[in-house]
Amino acid sequence: MAGLTAAAVAAVCFLAYQASANAPADLAAQPRTPGTSVPSISPSGGPKQPAKDPLAVPAASGSGERVVYSLADRRVWLVDAKGKATRTFTVMPSTVHPAPGAYSVTSRSGSVRGSDGVQIEHVVRFATAQDVAVGFSAAVDGSTPKPDPAKKTGGIRMKRADGDALWTFAVIGAKVIVVA
Repeated sequence: MAGLTAAAVAAVCFLAYQASANAPADLAAQPRTPGTSVPSISPSGGPKQPAKDPLAVPAASGSGERVVYSLADRRVWLVDAKGKATRTFTVMPSTVHPAPGAYSVTSRSGSVRGSDGVQIEHVVRFATAQDVAVGFSAAVDGSTPKPDPAKKTGGIRMKRADGDALWTFAVIGAKVIVVA
């Protein structure tokens, strides 16, 4: 019996040594206390950022009922009076961008031809940049192609269902907040 126990202890010690000899060096770092966590590392080598909730309204986007347009995220939120997003969706930005800031809806058109020649509907204009009217719209054919970078266009395109929702929500005078 003592021989079997000694053989088992020797085998466990050998396996433990082999495991520690093949372990990466960063596992030998100081032990953590229970309840603490080590930040994850992203493939780029930096700390991994928590996943962004696409439904979360950007923090610096004002208060009350408003349309929020994020240039970086290429996303729009329709926000009710209590500050809760009632709908959010991605958009295809135009080649001309409004500066971050507060705007209001200045004009609307039910159906027109866009500056790119595409038939569009539910046009909601809120800004002017580089002498180009900037607004939201949906192509009647449902497309959201990337705009021609050689043309100055101000149409921020979305899917037709999203365009319908924005058209209903953003009447003349409605707040539009553009965030970077």
